[in-house]
Amino acid sequence: MASNRIAIINEEIQKELSSLLRKVKDPRVADLMISITRVETTPDLRYAKIYVSFLQEDKAQDALKGLKSAGGYLRRELGRTLNLRYTPELVWELDDSITYGAKMLKLINSLEVKHDEQSDEV
Repeated sequence: MASNRIAIINEEIQKELSSLLRKVKDPRVADLMISITRVETTPDLRYAKIYVSFLQEDKAQDALKGLKSAGGYLRRELGRTLNLRYTPELVWELDDSITYGAKMLKLINSLEVKHDEQSDEV
């Protein structure tokens, strides 16, 4: 029962943060396409680890610093919208799973092209 409640809270935090990120005025964050891939909240609801992915990988570290500096604002706004006793402290983590998936897809496609070229030669 408790894990189901935390899963629902994780989804709500993810949804609310996605909408709040559009309101952040920090230039390191405002001009980027940011995707929140998942949220993991501790059982006592004190900390929430937010996994984010960026479309522009070269600006990811600066954007992560911008998110950390805007963390107080985001936590306050999150506390206003969610009805929780404690608003969790936000911990930002870079999620490179999308980048890794794109790299693997590129490798698979290159293998298919090589296989097609070899079968044409035979």
